[in-house]
Amino acid sequence: MMPMLDPSQLVIREMQEDEEQMVLELLKDGFKDTENRLILYVLTRPLALLLLAVVSSGLRFLLNSFVAALLGPVLLTILALKLLLRRSPDLGCLGVYYRSGQRGLWVAVYDGDDVCGCVALQPCPQGVTRTAELRRLAVSRWYRRSGVGRRLLAFLEAQARAQGYERVVLYAAVVTKAAISLFESSGYRPTGGRSWLGYTILQEFSKEL
Repeated sequence: MMPMLDPSQLVIREMQEDEEQMVLELLKDGFKDTENRLILYVLTRPLALLLLAVVSSGLRFLLNSFVAALLGPVLLTILALKLLLRRSPDLGCLGVYYRSGQRGLWVAVYDGDDVCGCVALQPCPQGVTRTAELRRLAVSRWYRRSGVGRRLLAFLEAQARAQGYERVVLYAAVVTKAAISLFESSGYRPTGGRSWLGYTILQEFSKEL
């Protein structure tokens, strides 16, 4: 059931040092859900199923075990995908990372002390001028579909404008339908993506400010 929030009690501000662990747990909770759904999506694509079947057939002759030949490639693929999805330089030191350069990380706080969401901004790599990347948009399970995510998105866009950016880009896993719906309804349009075995797993969205 969607919680009823008093908008006047929701404040967005910079993350404080003692909130870093809470924010990290919030992000990990979102990662786990998205990660599992994305792995299931990838493993059930026709080409992935075909490749797994071919590898399993070959391993049956080497391992002389049907179970090991069947599960081995699947487990290795899952491990590789998990390592790929979790590879990010900011997760080990959120505070230090987002306080350096032109980056920033903000939290949504409800009723004075309940950290219920977060969002981050960083400049795009050199060569992409006046463009900021939206990162780490997450809302705790209890506060989802209550408007917190939309408030965080609007706040980040305002921050980007204030810093002189003219465009915001972001990447969303194809399985995060609610997030994609939020972005599209806020004026973001698909501009590319990242693929695996020919299947798009991350969609790129952008918006002119």
